[in-house]
Amino acid sequence: MPPQTTSKTAGRDQAEGLLLVDKPAGITSHDAVQIVRRIYDQSSVGHLGTLDPFATGLLVMLLGRATRLASFIDGEPKVYEAVIAFGEETNTDDLTGDTVRSAAIPAEEKVRESIATLTGEIEQVPPAFSAKQIDGKRAYVSARKGEEMELKPVSVTVHSWGITSYSAGELRATISCSGGTYIRSLARDLGRATASAAHLRELRRIRSGEFNVANSMTLDAIKTSAPALVSLRVVPESK
Repeated sequence: MPPQTTSKTAGRDQAEGLLLVDKPAGITSHDAVQIVRRIYDQSSVGHLGTLDPFATGLLVMLLGRATRLASFIDGEPKVYEAVIAFGEETNTDDLTGDTVRSAAIPAEEKVRESIATLTGEIEQVPPAFSAKQIDGKRAYVSARKGEEMELKPVSVTVHSWGITSYSAGELRATISCSGGTYIRSLARDLGRATASAAHLRELRRIRSGEFNVANSMTLDAIKTSAPALVSLRVVPESK
């Protein structure tokens, strides 16, 4: 897709199109959107596929009229680099939560066998601390209050696990999956499948559909070069 612009002028307030951001750890996806809104003086900014605050990597943003394309590309497959720590399960299914269960670290052979059961089309229960709606309320709101709730499993597809290493109870893997898959849930379920316990320690999104983090920019770089970013890549309309 060649770079192009739909703006009538080169002013930042006319910025429209698609922007690839490399989100740092420590901020929410909404925080990143707010920063981009200020940089481009553009109130109409959205993002595809939320990343948790501790996660890093590709955050696809749409500016101006390009936000209308969100429904066409939001469900594209995603690829992540993940670090899963065995031995403890947490209430958030990641490193930010409190430990709710501990267990012995499984052997690598058992981990590999269990990964096979979490590949392909699977039923996945979202994390309690998630934005899933339950009776009109976000799940994390109920979870923070300690309220009982029932999250229904959803069908997702895990295309592949590329194991990089397994050492000292820590699995490093590249995971390709359908949009809407929770890697935190995969970590939790992998721990249970091995008769152990596990949580997600690190997460980096490296691909979303045809977009690669290698082509993204950090927020600091965007702040510096924003005046030159008048031509943002936009997704062509389907014919």
